[in-house]
Amino acid sequence: MKGKVAVMVEPLKLEYQQYDLPSPEKEALLLKIIRTNVCGSELHIWHGDHPVKKDGILGHEMVGKIEKMGEGVTKDHAGRPIRVGDRVAVTYFQVCRRCNSCVNGEFALCENTYEYFNKQPEESPHFHGAFSTHYYVHPNQFFYKVPDNIPDSVAASANCAISQVLYGIDKAQLKVNETIVIQGAGGLGLYAAAIAKESGAKVIIIDGVEARLKQAKKFGADYLINLHDYDTVEKRSALIKEITNGSGADVGMEVSGVPDAFSEGIHHIRPGGRYISVGNIIIGAFTAFDPGLLTRKSITIYPVNRYQPWFLNKALEFLSSNINKYPFAELVDAHFGFEEIEAALNKSYRREVTRASIVMD
Repeated sequence: MKGKVAVMVEPLKLEYQQYDLPSPEKEALLLKIIRTNVCGSELHIWHGDHPVKKDGILGHEMVGKIEKMGEGVTKDHAGRPIRVGDRVAVTYFQVCRRCNSCVNGEFALCENTYEYFNKQPEESPHFHGAFSTHYYVHPNQFFYKVPDNIPDSVAASANCAISQVLYGIDKAQLKVNETIVIQGAGGLGLYAAAIAKESGAKVIIIDGVEARLKQAKKFGADYLINLHDYDTVEKRSALIKEITNGSGADVGMEVSGVPDAFSEGIHHIRPGGRYISVGNIIIGAFTAFDPGLLTRKSITIYPVNRYQPWFLNKALEFLSSNINKYPFAELVDAHFGFEEIEAALNKSYRREVTRASIVMD
């Protein structure tokens, strides 16, 4: 039996290759991909801007069905029994448990996290990325059974977007009746809005696309700020202070991936507030920043790179509990076949779609 992989041989150039399906080693799995999404990280890779991934198999945000189980695999990482045919979500990174970060309990910062994701497809077990018909789950990756009430289109986002913002909001310890300002109403921002709303917070969202702002209302946003209506940092900050009785937001969250959004964020936060940085992942992209304002406001910044792996299970639980409350399925607004991955990448880059999903036959 053979499977296919979509390989970026160089930026903006994709090839499809075929390989024999491997038999999983002890404590490993082989999945058949059901759906995989185009995440913002893929767009950075596609254009050669990612700091780590430069070529190879793309894709990491996905849901799959167990096709083969290695020796010793009987339960997921939450202790639930699993069997062939079950749907699972998998952390897109590994936890080596040997490096300095892992030894100190910072699994999200594992120094060997992309050991397999960066391998070329010629190297066994070949299926190192999610833009493939199959995916190999190594023993050092966490995986969780997907609850039955979560549709494939929603489950595919759990192992990246939702887990990431859930982890960030948890780190900042957002409290009931606090106000959070979220910069960006793409997939990450909308998930963050729903999570913040369920935490009992008031939610402000900033974006420049009217359709996204309308969608943000469905995900719990209490206040919407259009960048075109409030076209300076000063105007946006003044409005946020008006909304928050002159104090500023308790928590800010940047999920836009725009460097200037980061430098703007501290203007919107009250003294002693917290700021979560998620979207800016490209090293060498600079913005003018006011460190004196940061110091005088005594703002705590929480950079979020990946997440502690058990937050994937928390994300699935959150989705399962709120599947009928928020229109999660609407976030995947464009569907492509496996042979249409290049079109999915390009349309996503041009922001012609909110979130593209590759559907496997």
